[in-house]
Amino acid sequence: MEENNQKEGFFMEARVGGKAPEFTAPAYQDGKFKKVKLEDYRGQWVVLCFYPGDFTFV
Repeated sequence: MEENNQKEGFFMEARVGGKAPEFTAPAYQDGKFKKVKLEDYRGQWVVLCFYPGDFTFV
């Protein structure tokens, strides 16, 4: 998680049908790694996929 998400006691909550909380995350895009922010995609359709880390037994 990024700097604004690492504050002690910080908790993001997402609810079905509600707005997604603002966040910054690492991404692989256009052949390179970069940081993306949800706000960069305001007004566009966005699909968020969450999954446990690869090769974990979760």
